[in-house]
Amino acid sequence: MALQEVVVQTVTGLGYDLVELERSAGGLLRITIDHPWTPGAEPVFVTVEDCEKVTRQLQFVLEAEEVEYRRLEVSSPGIDRPLRHQADFERFAGEVIDITLKAPMGAAAGGQVSALRKKFRGALEKGVAPGHWQIVWRDEAPTKPGQRISQKRATPPSQVLGFVLEELREARLAPLVDFKGRSARSV
Repeated sequence: MALQEVVVQTVTGLGYDLVELERSAGGLLRITIDHPWTPGAEPVFVTVEDCEKVTRQLQFVLEAEEVEYRRLEVSSPGIDRPLRHQADFERFAGEVIDITLKAPMGAAAGGQVSALRKKFRGALEKGVAPGHWQIVWRDEAPTKPGQRISQKRATPPSQVLGFVLEELREARLAPLVDFKGRSARSV
């Protein structure tokens, strides 16, 4: 049985979703798990006990299947969780994400965005057609820490980029951390 099949079967059998499977040099086998998503339900986060449970079962199964590895690492997806499938995008609609396109924008942006730009950060929204998505962002001038922003300052216009999953090289949740108790998720 192939490694991917063994890991998927074991992880899903324990009631988790496989987010990522990575085999690195030096014999490291890195597995990222998450709880299955139910629309409208309160989010459940992966704990150390969850990782330990999956690690113990995988050690047993990988030994039985005679899979070669030196070190096994099971972890949660973290704050910069990769988004790979349609269900991931549905789950995180409304969140701020980072995307990298396979090809640059080219002339399609009409001069509003650099023709060579591939990376974008914005709020994820459903597109107009099924399977289509978009991100919305504003290109605001960066502010220095402690700098006061004038109330008269004009708000830059929102920009929208529509895409389908096949156009993406990578998509991840934006790792925004709120250290001061203020909302950091606004774009």
